[in-house]
Formats: sequence, structure tokens, C-alpha cells
Amino acid sequence: MKFSQKQQGNLIMFFVALVFGLNMPISKYVLSEGYISSFGLTVLRMTFATIAFWLTSLFMPKEKVEKKDMLTLFIGGIVGIVLNQGSFIYGLATTSPVDASIITTSSPLFAMIIAAIALREPITAKKFGGVLTGAAGAIFLVYSTHHGEDVQQASMKGNLAVAGGAFFYAFYLILTREISKKYSSVTIMKWMFLYSTVILIPFAFTDITSANVFHQASIKPFLFVGFVLFGATYITYMLMPLAQKRIRPTTMAMYNNLQPLVASFVAIMAGQDTFSFEKVISGLLILFGVYLVTSSKSKADLQTEKAEE
Repeated sequence: MKFSQKQQGNLIMFFVALVFGLNMPISKYVLSEGYISSFGLTVLRMTFATIAFWLTSLFMPKEKVEKKDMLTLFIGGIVGIVLNQGSFIYGLATTSPVDASIITTSSPLFAMIIAAIALREPITAKKFGGVLTGAAGAIFLVYSTHHGEDVQQASMKGNLAVAGGAFFYAFYLILTREISKKYSSVTIMKWMFLYSTVILIPFAFTDITSANVFHQASIKPFLFVGFVLFGATYITYMLMPLAQKRIRPTTMAMYNNLQPLVASFVAIMAGQDTFSFEKVISGLLILFGVYLVTSSKSKADLQTEKAEE
């Protein structure tokens, strides 16, 4: 069975959403247990990804990046990596996971608005309805989930940081859409992560070297940090440009709404939560929202229809 370009893009983002969904509780554990600071974890991710992508590039065909595209890669690194990852990790460390899960659902809305302004993508009733339906499902899921009595209290600064991360992610998807069609994932990411690391590592070197995770013997923290570095950074950022070539930014951002669903499933499997009818309804709303946005008409679709009239 051969998948269309659009289907491939959706399958890629579904996998990315699964990994990011697992990353939320894992990163929260690493931060809350004091194994590393939020700033240290952010820069550690950038440093690891820089080394990994440059090593990978040694085994790939060489690509020469045009000078004008270097500026886009530099800004993309600042927006999509430094500001996106930094804001999200800081917010996750300082606010409640409930608030963080809810606020991440704003990313598709940001992407839809920015795409309408920058790319002239139409905001159709179907697309708008899909964004709202998906957000409603994610929010309902978060509120219907058992969170225990030791849930961290919400923080306004933390909430604003998570919202900022959602905005920067949406902006990054639109900013880098065109270069994702010109260069390979490895070429794009090796430059963006390099720029990000060079800018931040002087300020976070001590956060990394003094991190408790490197001064203890338990294997569990190392496995969790390894997942964040390899799975939720290297693999996901390798795959995202491949999806950008195939589907729209708003569609990509819609997959953020799957993260609370994945987190809820993990909690059920770990015995920290129970299966309920509310979760079924929430999951269906999220998936239906993704379907509506995916099947809504793009600017190219409308132009094709107009030309055929």
C-alpha cells in the first residue's frame, strides 16, 4: 500500500506527537526530582542534537546552503529551538502539568492565524471548527483526568512561558516551511542547533556540569534524560521537516493536542489513572478535530478550484 504525500506527513506527525506526549511526563519527572535545571536540560538537548546532526551529516550527501537561507536557519534556530524549547521547559518546571497540557492546545490556533497573515492561507469554517474541536477535546481530557493531591500549583509566569513556547513553535513551523522543501532535515537541523548552542552554552555550561544526574549512580535518570535527548530531540526534529514538506503548519500544530491523550494513556498503563467514558469522548474529539483540519481546503486547493471554473 502506497501512502500519498499528505498521508505520509500525517503519519510522521502522529509519531512525533506520540514521542512529545511521552516527553512531557518524563521531562517533568527529571526536572521535579532535581536531576537537572530547566535551563540546563534545554542547552543539553541543543548540544546533543548539534553533535548528533553534524555527525549524521558526515554520512549524507553534502548540501550547500544559500546565504539568504542561512538567515532563515539562524532565526529558525532562535525561534524554534531556543525560545520554543526554553519557554516550554521553563514553564513545565514552574507550573502545573494540567495548565501546561491545556495551554499547549493553543499552538494550532496560533499557527492558523499566523498562516493566514503570512501565507494567506484561508481560515475556513471547517479548519476553524477543527481547531476548536481538538482544543475542546484536549481540555476536557485534562480536566477529567485524576491528578492526585500532590499536583504542583499553577504559576502565571510558568503559564505564560508555556503559551510563549506554543506561539514560537507555530511561528517556527511557518517560518521554516519553504526551506524544508529545499534542504534535507539533517542540513536544516545541524545549522539551527549549532546556532542555538553557540548562543546559549556559555550561559549554561555550569548548569550542565553541576547537574545532579551526572553525580549519581541510578540508571533510571540516565534513561529518562537519554529519551529526552535522542527521542524527543534528535528523532523528532529529524522528522518534522519531512512532515513540513507534505502538510500545512496548522495541521502539524494540531498534533500537539494528542500530547495530553498520550500522557493520559501512559498514566493509565502505570496505574496512576483509570480508563473512563470521558477519556473516550475526549480522544474522539481530538481525533475528529485533527481530521477536520487535515481535510479542510488549503490556499492551493481553492486556487485549483477557481482555475477549473
